[in-house]
Amino acid sequence: MKKPSAKIRDEIAKLQEQLKIAETREAERIGRIALKAGLGDIEIDEAELQAAFEQLTKRFRGGHGATTGGKKSAGDSSGATSTTAVTFGAAAGGTGEA
Repeated sequence: MKKPSAKIRDEIAKLQEQLKIAETREAERIGRIALKAGLGDIEIDEAELQAAFEQLTKRFRGGHGATTGGKKSAGDSSGATSTTAVTFGAAAGGTGEA
């Protein structure tokens, strides 16, 4: 039997609320870790910080993000982003958190 559209809309609304709660929980977790690593004290452009986080994500998901501060990956178009990622990685590596 097919669900009426009103019931589907209800389910979508509930799922959107669950997503919002999950994203908030994840953001708070990442924020706490970033503060412990000292990112709250660094003056950095938000776009550069996001790019550094994206490289970190690639690194931990098995992608080709910069890990040693060497050459830029083929998809990296900004030298500042690569440097930022190295600085971020070095700062995070010194905290002992995994």
